[in-house]
Amino acid sequence: MSAGWRAGNRVSLLENGEAFFPRVVDVLSQARHEVLLETFILREDKVGLAIRDALLAAARRGARVTVTLDGFGSAELSAEFIASLCDAGITLRIFDPQPLHFGRRTNWFRRLHRKIVVVDAEIGFVGGINFSANHLADFGPEAKQDYAVEVEGPVVQTLRDFLLEQADLPLEPPAWRTQEETHAERGAAEVALVTRDNDTRHTDIERHYRLAARLARRELVLCNAYFFPGYRLVRDLRNAARRGVAVTLILQGEPDMPIAQLAARTLYRYLMRAGVVIHEYCRRPLHAKVALVDDEWATVGSSNLDPLSLALNLEANLMIRDRAFNAELRGNLDRLRDTHCRAIAAEEVPLRSDWRMVFGVIVFHLLRIFPGWSGLVPAHRQRIELAGAPKERP
Repeated sequence: MSAGWRAGNRVSLLENGEAFFPRVVDVLSQARHEVLLETFILREDKVGLAIRDALLAAARRGARVTVTLDGFGSAELSAEFIASLCDAGITLRIFDPQPLHFGRRTNWFRRLHRKIVVVDAEIGFVGGINFSANHLADFGPEAKQDYAVEVEGPVVQTLRDFLLEQADLPLEPPAWRTQEETHAERGAAEVALVTRDNDTRHTDIERHYRLAARLARRELVLCNAYFFPGYRLVRDLRNAARRGVAVTLILQGEPDMPIAQLAARTLYRYLMRAGVVIHEYCRRPLHAKVALVDDEWATVGSSNLDPLSLALNLEANLMIRDRAFNAELRGNLDRLRDTHCRAIAAEEVPLRSDWRMVFGVIVFHLLRIFPGWSGLVPAHRQRIELAGAPKERP
C-alpha cells in the first residue's frame, strides 16, 4: 500500500521502549471505541503484560479490540495469556501459526513484521519497536536501540483503513467521530503510509528509499540495523555521495546477529570509495529503521534494508515531510553518532585479496537478483487464524 501523501499531521518521535511503551499504554487507557494493534512480537514479560492489561481494560469499557500477531515472532505466548484476551471479547488473529518441529520454530520466511497501533481512529503509532522488555535499557547489554512515531491527523485514517482491510473488517467511517473531526488537521507534516507485501507491493518501500537517495542534494543519513540492500539502492547511495551529498550510514557495531554485520561489511569498501561515511553503533544492539534527507524528508518504520524486509516480510514505514520532525530526528542521530558510535576508517576495511574479490562478485550478483529468487524460497502456506473464538464483548 502506498496511499499517497496526507497533509495536516502532527508527528512525534519516540526513542526506545522508555518513550514508546508508556505512551502506548496511556493512549490505550483512554480508548473508548476501537483498538487495532498489529505487531511482530508480543512477549509475556512486563511489557507484554502491561499491554495485555491495557487491552483488557479497553475491551471492558466496550471498545472493539482487534489484535494481530505474527505466528513466529509471538509463538511463545502461553495458553493462559491468549485465553485472557479471547475471554474479554478481544479478536486475536495469528498470522501463519505453525507447530514446533523438534521443539523449534521453522516458519522463518515471509513474516508479518509490521508494528502499527491505531486507537479510536484518532492516534496512531508506527515504528520498529516490538512489545517486549528487550527494548528497555534495564534489560541489560542486549537492550535494543530503536524508534517509533506517534501520529495524529488525516493519516491516522489511512492507517485505520489499512488495518481494517488486513483484518477483513468493513471499511466504514468511525461512527463516533464526525467527518470534520476525522479529517481535521493537527500539524504541519505531510505523511504517507508505504507498505511492502508479497502481492502487489513488492518494492514500494525500497523505491521510496531509492527516490530519496536520487533526490538528495545536501545530506542523507541512514540508520538501519540490518543493512544488506539490493544492488540498485547501494548504487544510488554511492552515486549520491559521488555528486557531493554527505551520505552517512549508522549500522550495527554490537550486532544481535553477527552474520548481519558480516554481510553489511562486505559493502563498506564499495561505498567508502565513493565518499560514504560509515559509523557503527557500539553501545548495544541497533534495531533502528530510520533515515532522513536534507531538511524535509524522513522515514520511520519496521523495514530493515536486507533481503528479509525488502523481498519477503510484510512491512510498513511512514514517509514524513516536515522540517521540524526532520530536525528532531537529525539531532537524535547526531547525538547517537557522536556519543555511541565509532567511525570506520578506510584502513580498517581489508584490501580485496583474490578470494575477497570473488566473494564480492558473488555478493553483488546476489544483491542484484534476490528480489526474484526470494519467490523460490520454500514457503509454508500462510494464513490467518483466530486464537480461539472471542466471547461477546461486555
